[in-house]
Amino acid sequence: MIQRRTAVALLASPLLLTGCGGGAEATERRTPPRRPAPAPTPETSTEPAPRGIPGLGPERLADIPERCGQAVVVTGRGPDSPLCTAVLHQRTADGWQPGPAWPAHNALRGWSAHHMIGDLRSPLGVYTLSDAGGLLPDPGSRLPYHHSGGFHSPGTGFEGEPLEGSFDYVVAIDYNREPGTSPLDWTRPLGPKRGGGVWLHVDHGGPTHGCVSVAKTHMKDLLRTLDPARHPVVVMGHADWLAR
Repeated sequence: MIQRRTAVALLASPLLLTGCGGGAEATERRTPPRRPAPAPTPETSTEPAPRGIPGLGPERLADIPERCGQAVVVTGRGPDSPLCTAVLHQRTADGWQPGPAWPAHNALRGWSAHHMIGDLRSPLGVYTLSDAGGLLPDPGSRLPYHHSGGFHSPGTGFEGEPLEGSFDYVVAIDYNREPGTSPLDWTRPLGPKRGGGVWLHVDHGGPTHGCVSVAKTHMKDLLRTLDPARHPVVVMGHADWLAR
């Protein structure tokens, strides 16, 4: 599995500024003791502490490249569940800021740490997002966009739902593919048995073969927001794995 990973510590401790406490009180003979002046209120930093990404443990946070400024976090309900939630997080001076949570689907049988073609599981991991495309014209994508009739998606899904329109918009997940090429490029650096063609694409209302799908409007949001200059990634897996 090709994963572009760079260890990075994304959590930092806030700077705590502590005020001085009151000193010993001075008194004179035959003079009633004076009431001590109140101790000054300790100073606190007004700067918010840098925040990590909720749900991600130290291993997963370390997998996110240091230069990455955008992370689509896909959280599955369980290792064998096809249901998940996707949230786009963007790094700011104040830490990672989450966007809205979008309902999503992953593969029919859940997740795999060693994805193989036909296993009907989505690959666990942190992957770069380099290229986009679709059956429909470019809606304003910042990623390179490949418009082609090759994104036609006939047939029905696992629950009998029509697949037409599923590939109207896609973002290629850089699992077992060559970044910088069309999502339709079938080069498989790990070999064909390790699968490929794993995309973020338009949801068709049921489980996928290995991709992650969200509503069409959310795909358009992603295409207009994911910026190659910010080195976006997807962090995907079931909740227990993400929390490690």
